[in-house]
Amino acid sequence: MSDFENLVRQIHDCRKCALSEMRTNAVPGEGSPSADIMFIGEAPGFNEDRDSRPFVGRSGKFLDDMLFSIGLSRPDVYITNVVKCRPPNNRDPLPGEIEECHPYLDAQIEMIAPKVVVMLGKYSFNQFFPGESIGQARGKPRSWNGVTAYPMYHPAAALHNPKLRPVIEEDFRNLLSLIETPEPGPENIDEAPAEQLSFF
Repeated sequence: MSDFENLVRQIHDCRKCALSEMRTNAVPGEGSPSADIMFIGEAPGFNEDRDSRPFVGRSGKFLDDMLFSIGLSRPDVYITNVVKCRPPNNRDPLPGEIEECHPYLDAQIEMIAPKVVVMLGKYSFNQFFPGESIGQARGKPRSWNGVTAYPMYHPAAALHNPKLRPVIEEDFRNLLSLIETPEPGPENIDEAPAEQLSFF
């Protein structure tokens, strides 16, 4: 068993917090363990908890469509969430739940070593860059721990507000160029203070 497969098993077997008592399945993630692009959402929802797969509801269909529009599919990328079990009633994860899941996300980023980490939505983005506005940050690559960080609106945002769909489409069109270009230079870097980051 590879280190990555062992990590997936650990997530499936995890009992570190109360979410494990309410879940149907843990949702480690899905895709290539050597992907250049890693997407990070907030938490599994009803469909994800049922199927043990990330982004399989309506927002997942939209994510699939956006990947297809730039010539990619799920096996080409890696998709996961900040927390790996569904919070009850799809509420926001609690700080203690996030803290227990941090080592898993840390390990996923380290093992996959993506060129670009896409933070889907305010909640995911603020785990890396606390207190910043996703509306102001979206679509603007920056450096984070030697990786290109790329904030985007969550796909579900376009389902609630159709006016955001063209914005998300634009950000996806720009995504592939981030793999082909060097890490953002100093003039484009907006580093978060190291003490604010709880990952790595």
